[in-house]
Amino acid sequence: MAYVHDGWTLYTLDVKLKGGRNQTIYFFSKRKPKSGSPCDKPNNMTVGINKRTGLPYLKKK
Repeated sequence: MAYVHDGWTLYTLDVKLKGGRNQTIYFFSKRKPKSGSPCDKPNNMTVGINKRTGLPYLKKK
């Protein structure tokens, strides 16, 4: 089940960094992005809201 916060859906994407290391990134989107898949909120993270823009973001507990 995908995590949804005020109409924003949480997505995940595995990317390869320049050093050759793989890293998982999380991002919120109201529309279906070109890449990435809907995911649940990780247990070690909480959702914050940017005061200026109102966009949600993940931060570590």
